[in-house]
Amino acid sequence: MIKLILIGTFFVLSCSPAPRYRTGSLTPKSPKKTEAPKLSKTNKSKKLFTGMSSYYGKDFHGKLTANGEIFDMYGLTAAHKTLPLNTIVRVTNLNNDKSLILRINDRGPYIAGRILDCSYGAAKKLGFVSAGVTKVKIEVIEWGDGVYMHHD
Repeated sequence: MIKLILIGTFFVLSCSPAPRYRTGSLTPKSPKKTEAPKLSKTNKSKKLFTGMSSYYGKDFHGKLTANGEIFDMYGLTAAHKTLPLNTIVRVTNLNNDKSLILRINDRGPYIAGRILDCSYGAAKKLGFVSAGVTKVKIEVIEWGDGVYMHHD
């Protein structure tokens, strides 16, 4: 009978989950923050920018953007290095005066001398896909909240 109890105890204990070991503090982690870190380079008193814009497309299509949404190369979005995520801007192609309202949902461009990276869809509507780059004017319409979309 004692053998049966010992064998039963062994099986019960062997089926329990293994302990999880952590390094560092035993205090629980704080919940996920939904705001992006404040970017010190963003001056909210400045609402007008000019510079060179490029575009990006199929290499990033379907991948996550900096704000956590899935990049749609045909959508009307853009990447900027410092503007808060979800900022709404009017982008004007200074070579042909075409303009669009875009939302900043990503970070970039990472090529020196460029201030904006439009989605392929935005670049097509602004008329610079064949050129690859163009000089643009960016006007902030509404400052973004910097919120990152979590995928739980």
